[in-house]
Amino acid sequence: MKTEFVLNLSCPERPGILHAVTSFLLRYGCDITEHQQFDDADHGIVFLRTSFATPDAAATLERLRADFAPVAAEFGMEWQLRNAAVRPRVLVMVSRFDHCLADLLYRWRSNALDAEIVLVVSNHPDLAPLAAAEGVPFEHVPVTADTKSRAEARLLALVEEHQVDLVVLARYMQVLSDDLCKRLEGRAINIHHSFLPSFAGAKPYHQAHRRGVKLVGATAHYVTADLDEGPIIEQEIIRVDHRASADRLVTVGRDAERLALARAVNWHCQGRVLIHGNRTVVFS
Repeated sequence: MKTEFVLNLSCPERPGILHAVTSFLLRYGCDITEHQQFDDADHGIVFLRTSFATPDAAATLERLRADFAPVAAEFGMEWQLRNAAVRPRVLVMVSRFDHCLADLLYRWRSNALDAEIVLVVSNHPDLAPLAAAEGVPFEHVPVTADTKSRAEARLLALVEEHQVDLVVLARYMQVLSDDLCKRLEGRAINIHHSFLPSFAGAKPYHQAHRRGVKLVGATAHYVTADLDEGPIIEQEIIRVDHRASADRLVTVGRDAERLALARAVNWHCQGRVLIHGNRTVVFS
């Protein structure tokens, strides 16, 4: 029985990179099932994602990693190798808006999300019944100005306790501290409407309606200490016209948020997103 793995890497561009990777895979009799590559000519960097299957029972993840390490060192690669059958463990954070959480739970239950949702955390108790209906544990972690540091310490404890690989902010309406952002770097995804910075603050869709916007969108990005400015993974836009009321814009915006977030989470969990500075390469 074959085992499938996914290799992601980036390194300075030079001859022989692909040959080195394929030669390594040939040693194990691997069958390449998917290969995508992007040569960033502006920065002289190669990005690569390769899925491969091997019938060699001795080709464990640990052995493959150990044997590939000298190849990676020779080319100065930043790389990750994982078993494609192991689904990343996801913790979803939410406040009172339920549309993104409900969508992720539905996709997870219907096997359309390549992740395992292991916990829902919220600063409000409102959505506990939604999590319970899907059989997912729910943790209420209240946040105030006085308790923010304790709440974030509790979150980190839950991440460790549940062996969480990815934290998803599914309309979690609290700003994370710089320290927490650094602790979760590269493994936390946020979603927000795409009216920023033009329509910041309360009721952005109503502000946009007063200006007669024609495009409603959403952005899914990695969380960084720079609020809502982390590396973008996915964006969704939906065209509207003068007939759309403010309430209609809210509905359309929530659709965009659901779609952008679900794609971003799935691509991350499938190992299709490579971060380079404040940008991403997404092998969708």
